[in-house]
Amino acid sequence: MKSKLWIFTLLVSAAIIGGCSASDSDSDGNAMDNSNMTEEEMADMEGMDHSNMTEEDMANMEGMDMENGDVSHTNQLALNNSTGENELALPPLVEPKDGIVDITAQQGTTEIFKGVQTETLGYNGSFLGPVIRINKGEKVTFRTGNEMSEPTTFHWHGVEIPGEGDGGPHQVIQPGEAKDVEFTVNQGAATLWFHPHPVGATAEQVYKGLAGIIYVEDENSKKLRLPDEYGVNDFPVVFQDRQFTEEKQFDYQAVLNEDGTIGDTLLINGTLNPKLTVGKEKVRLRLLNGSNARNYTFKLNTGDSFQQIATDGGLVNEPNEMNEITLIPGERAEIIVDFSKYNAESDIALVNEEDTILLPFKIEGQKTNSIEIPETLNDYVVTEEEKNLPVTKKLELFGMGKMVYINGKQFDMNRIDFTQKQGETEIWEIYNKPDKMGGMTHPFHIHGTQFKIVSIDGKEPPISQQGWKDSIGVEAGQTVKLAVKFNNKGVYMFHCHILEHEENGMMGQVEVI
Repeated sequence: MKSKLWIFTLLVSAAIIGGCSASDSDSDGNAMDNSNMTEEEMADMEGMDHSNMTEEDMANMEGMDMENGDVSHTNQLALNNSTGENELALPPLVEPKDGIVDITAQQGTTEIFKGVQTETLGYNGSFLGPVIRINKGEKVTFRTGNEMSEPTTFHWHGVEIPGEGDGGPHQVIQPGEAKDVEFTVNQGAATLWFHPHPVGATAEQVYKGLAGIIYVEDENSKKLRLPDEYGVNDFPVVFQDRQFTEEKQFDYQAVLNEDGTIGDTLLINGTLNPKLTVGKEKVRLRLLNGSNARNYTFKLNTGDSFQQIATDGGLVNEPNEMNEITLIPGERAEIIVDFSKYNAESDIALVNEEDTILLPFKIEGQKTNSIEIPETLNDYVVTEEEKNLPVTKKLELFGMGKMVYINGKQFDMNRIDFTQKQGETEIWEIYNKPDKMGGMTHPFHIHGTQFKIVSIDGKEPPISQQGWKDSIGVEAGQTVKLAVKFNNKGVYMFHCHILEHEENGMMGQVEVI
């Protein structure tokens, strides 16, 4: 099947390249630079047709690599229920010592299945990484080292950091090397994360375990008196679906799906079949979708509501009462679940949209608190000025598998796609162009900034998206407008956060000057 797929991919790629050649190059055959395009040129780009594929080609593509899941992501490989037999592992909590945090990428083995050692990657350990807690206004040095046998980078997802320290594909650290990343924390309280970003290896390195969490705290978050006792009423919860071989190993190349690699086994904080023991109190769950491609819609099996208190980049203005929340790959949300209404016999669990049990809870009645969640948490606002700014950057997302494009082009490390001035807000318009099968959702992420969602198809975003963001799911046929400002200079990536799409070229670069 692989050889047939490869031949088909070559044929279809040739058709698409032919269809895109006029828009990808100028008359001399040079790659276009969109950074200085006029509004008229960008308007012309909107109508570009990237593909000469026939309906038969599209129908054939629909069946690509189906053994690893439906490329359309509408009928995904189902997850197994958690049996709740293992207590949820908690990452070590690390804070700067004399302003320095040591973070080392390494390889090792981990007992995910009882009695079996699985080969894994991790930060400061064999699997996954710590929670790094830093404070706004603090000068921090991340001392990064690579003890693996392959190159890597350290990307600080959601962190507002100078481009030279962002950890994109340009900042490679070879085996045995180390690098200091120095910056001053200059953003509000948030739950961020870090992971590798090397060209051609990001998806596999994340899949095998390279991921960690960053907590940013500020004066506002401290005075709000939210649940903040780490591992007692404040928990990081990292969701990652994986597929194991019969020998209980990761074989990424065997399960690789060019449209997003998914699995049937859920690991939370690296724990198989987890449960979380909580008190009869309000508990803060910091949710991270750390999967390569799978979306999650989280809800309680009881149907009860919970409160959302934060988006990717910070606290929302007031607690949002809701019954479910969806997170795309790379996206975060903080929620408060009130366990005071339950008892030790209560059957309560976090489930997904298919009612698969993700995380059962065990309630210990003797653990209580009287925390009241404040009615006002933040002062986030999309200003009238931002709503009325003209669109200055247009991006068209299109394709699937290895044939994925932004504005008709695939990633080139030597090409700057856009430029933007430091400290100036611009409106980016992101359009997800459908294909003849309808297309798929692309989770869109911008490095080095937190943006505001101005509109989705001309309408105000849903309440769960009204806060600082660095990632947004753009559905097929949908147009979103983002107010984007960079507070630091440098070169930053923007890309689809389906990690396989990123590696297949659905990524570009903006230089902040």
